[in-house]
Amino acid sequence: AKKKPAALPPAIASRPDSDRPLLIALDPGHGGEDPGATGRAGTHEKDIVLRIARRLKTLIDAQPNMRAYLTRDNDYFVPLHVRVQKSRRVKADLFISIHADAWIKPSARGSSVFALSQHGATSAAARWMAQRENDADLIGGVNLGSHNKQVAQVLLDLSTGAQINDAMHVGNRVLAELGKFNRLHKDHVERAGFAVLKAPDIPSILVETAFISNPEEERLLRSPAHQDRIARAILSGVNDYFAS
Repeated sequence: AKKKPAALPPAIASRPDSDRPLLIALDPGHGGEDPGATGRAGTHEKDIVLRIARRLKTLIDAQPNMRAYLTRDNDYFVPLHVRVQKSRRVKADLFISIHADAWIKPSARGSSVFALSQHGATSAAARWMAQRENDADLIGGVNLGSHNKQVAQVLLDLSTGAQINDAMHVGNRVLAELGKFNRLHKDHVERAGFAVLKAPDIPSILVETAFISNPEEERLLRSPAHQDRIARAILSGVNDYFAS
């Protein structure tokens, strides 16, 4: 008997043009006049996360079935909602925002991964519903404006719920890979209403690579070797997710 092929994750299974490579949107946080957090040694978050994102893009582009897209490829500012718009415009299959955490106490340390919270999903849904008459806003290939309000709300809720579910799965895998060489700030995917996680139809995670406010982790973040380890860990987690 023929072996039954493994079920595809929803991000692939629901995609009409599944013959094309998987497109991963990489979102280096901050940029330009917004430096993000700054470490004691003067390291700017915007610079570190861009280097990690570029390394990760190189690794992804070397995969036979994946390509990466950067929401910013240099030191300039991109508004949060534009980062989401860019990723939806290129029809990304996964969105990964890359950051470096900071806290008032230098002792705080470790990597974190976030997915969208239900509260964040609710506020995003309100915005999408307000804009649903705009024909350009297709959710999962469906024009919300062509349905009555109740049907549109159900479709939006289903899509956002699936997005969060997928994000939790990929986030857990990325967190497990980061935990192999770096301390974890929390051992589970956290939930928050980050604006960049609010695309209703793209699984979206935010990775806090380490605490730039911690002198030891700041030193590691400045290291090209450590940047490469972070990039490889994220790719490994993504590969695990799509292979499952």
